[in-house]
Amino acid sequence: MKLTFKEKMKNYLTTKRIIKISVILVAYILLAIFTTNNMYSLLRLTLFSAVPLALVAMGGLYSERSGVVNIALEGIMMFGAFIGILVLHNLQDKGIDGQHILFLALIIGGIAGMLFSVLHAFASITMKSNQTISGTALNMLALALAFFVGRALSAAGTEEITFRDSYRISEIPVLKHIPFLGDILFERIYLITLFGIVLFIIMALIAYKTKFGLRMRACGENPQAADAAGINVKRIRYIAVIISGLLAGIGGVLLIIPTTTSFKANVYGFGFLALAVLISGQWKPVRVLIFALFFGLLRSLANGIAFIEADLQNIPFLYNMIRALPKDVIEMLPYVVTLIVLGLTSVKSRAPKAAGEPYDQGKR
Repeated sequence: MKLTFKEKMKNYLTTKRIIKISVILVAYILLAIFTTNNMYSLLRLTLFSAVPLALVAMGGLYSERSGVVNIALEGIMMFGAFIGILVLHNLQDKGIDGQHILFLALIIGGIAGMLFSVLHAFASITMKSNQTISGTALNMLALALAFFVGRALSAAGTEEITFRDSYRISEIPVLKHIPFLGDILFERIYLITLFGIVLFIIMALIAYKTKFGLRMRACGENPQAADAAGINVKRIRYIAVIISGLLAGIGGVLLIIPTTTSFKANVYGFGFLALAVLISGQWKPVRVLIFALFFGLLRSLANGIAFIEADLQNIPFLYNMIRALPKDVIEMLPYVVTLIVLGLTSVKSRAPKAAGEPYDQGKR
């Protein structure tokens, strides 16, 4: 029997969901009223860390939901960032429009990540090797390549690849007038950051609202049953790992461009942090995004604490406590909190049942 629109809405709007929506609306209104310009700057800085973190974690979600553990995310991020920034460095003086170069670097970084992830897919799926060892090897290989090739191409003999930070746009008309969100998302922003947000949403929908996503998750839970249903488990896993590489490569470029003006063969442990976000988020996109924003905010505090110091003067205890903390301690916060949160959330975490297990077609 087909439900009417009114019946569908009645089933959807449960008491618990109404309370959640109400809390979100109230929080949004309060933030729109009381958030200062300095706080907007800090939140914008948070996005520059949280978006690549969420996107790389989404890449890990694809790989692990298909049954392949991908701890090579750090190395794939590094390789994608290296190739993408190298393209940006070589094209920035060619007279091409800056935004076109930016998106070209992003796409090429993603393709580089895809190609690099094929190595992990081949080792883990075709050769049925230990997935943790394969990922560790790729992390070491990416670091070595970034150092060796970077120094070989650099006139100064260092691995540093520099670029100009001239790609930030001042505002997006009309959209900038949206309360609260307009100040964060549509003023003094990078278009690639907005692209990263849209891409995360699209990939989340594909993973949970499409036939491919259902098959992918089936391969990660019970590959034998999926095979019996006519699903090519190896092909699905290959596609999922390659998508994982695409997202990690894009995430690498997304991390470097808004936060610095050079690439030094380092993505600051974001690949490993993305795995922690994925586990803390229970392999669910909404939770992954929430934890990415949380860790992104903690990381931004080290670089952006000056933005809110003036606002915190009205709260003497908090202001004095932050002033007394060494910067190194503040920089450690995201990683220390990651360990604590991971320890608390992993107790109830439930990874895909077949994650990390090479698929054996003869096993039933």
